[in-house]
Amino acid sequence: MDTQTILDKINRRRFLQATGAAVASAAFLAACGNTTPGSTGGNGQLVLQQWYHQYGEAGTEEAAKRYAKEYTKTSINLVWKPGDYFTPLNAALLSGNPPDTFEGWLKADQVNAGLIEPLDDLIAPVKDDFSASSLIPYTYNGKVYAIPMIVDTGLLYYRKSILVKAGVNPPETMDELIDAANKLTTGNQKGLFIGNDGGIGALQQIAPWSAGSDFLTADNKIVFNNDRTVLAYKKVRELYQSKSLLLGYTTDWADPGAFISGATAMQWGGLWSMPAIIKALGDDFGVVPWPKLDAQGIPATFSGGWGAMVAAKGKHVQEAKAFTKSLWIDNTKDQQDWSLNYGFHLPPRKSAAASATKLQSGPAADAVSILNQYGKPNPPAWDTTMGTALTDAVTNIVKNGADAKAELAKAEAKCQAELQRIVK
Repeated sequence: MDTQTILDKINRRRFLQATGAAVASAAFLAACGNTTPGSTGGNGQLVLQQWYHQYGEAGTEEAAKRYAKEYTKTSINLVWKPGDYFTPLNAALLSGNPPDTFEGWLKADQVNAGLIEPLDDLIAPVKDDFSASSLIPYTYNGKVYAIPMIVDTGLLYYRKSILVKAGVNPPETMDELIDAANKLTTGNQKGLFIGNDGGIGALQQIAPWSAGSDFLTADNKIVFNNDRTVLAYKKVRELYQSKSLLLGYTTDWADPGAFISGATAMQWGGLWSMPAIIKALGDDFGVVPWPKLDAQGIPATFSGGWGAMVAAKGKHVQEAKAFTKSLWIDNTKDQQDWSLNYGFHLPPRKSAAASATKLQSGPAADAVSILNQYGKPNPPAWDTTMGTALTDAVTNIVKNGADAKAELAKAEAKCQAELQRIVK
């Protein structure tokens, strides 16, 4: 499961490749509202159409509408899309009437098809103020195609009082993690929760990252088929075979329920879970990155989120770019509001994150440091076909005890074939 698909676990909608079947029907167009992209409103002002997926956090839709209303150079028709977001979005981008601006995850196929407008001119004056990891998912062939809106990351949460009572320190290596999880497992509590699949989804990229390995280089070379990745997946299997993992819980790792209830002493989870954990446990918790594999490894976590894009085939590209710049580059107050007052995310702008009081102390400040030091994103050329090939391999290794080298070789072949198809 790739990093973007990890984010699907938190009320995100699974995406399709940009060149998938376009099925824009009359019913679909009607669902977008009566105002078509780039039309003129009743007051004679140009109307731009802006799309969002349906966020799970309360208040997000009202905030997005408020931002749109505050923009005065054009009218904004905001479309809030519940349910499947990417299928209608991809259909609209391939149609003659795409939304003028929208949020999404950049994929190489979209750029190759000429669907996404480059935004280098917008971001250039402040590019150094964006965290490096936040730009990688939106940069392809040297051009930036989206303005990062929010950044999400993962953390290993641990219950301070439980670890102290057991004489266990927060783990720094995988062996220490396995030992800690075993010691923290009691009759009513498991030591670690990394998902009901035993960590296959959560760790399939993070475990190799913790070994110092990677998946796709900046120049689009497949690099995961190596001895360090093999060792990382063998360690995940060792963890899976232990009796210390919580399995079959009513929610998955992206929800903090297992950690809050005491069903587990440690849980891999998202930054988005922190407000609920603070509300339930106060200061009786801490966070660390995923432990490094061994002395030659490095702590690891993911860096993901959403980006604001402009449709290259829209009727009013320059006006859409101006609105995007106003909201996601010029207006840092609303960027902080969007990231921190509804859910809990990190503003991609370093200056906005540094001045946010909610991020200046405690576990939240630790999370900022963890992301800045260890956060890894996926580049646009890594797509769902590659992610599926890797998931199949990791599942066979971890659950079925399959030969790791052989499984990685098969996954590499599938990923290489997909890479040759999409990279231009």
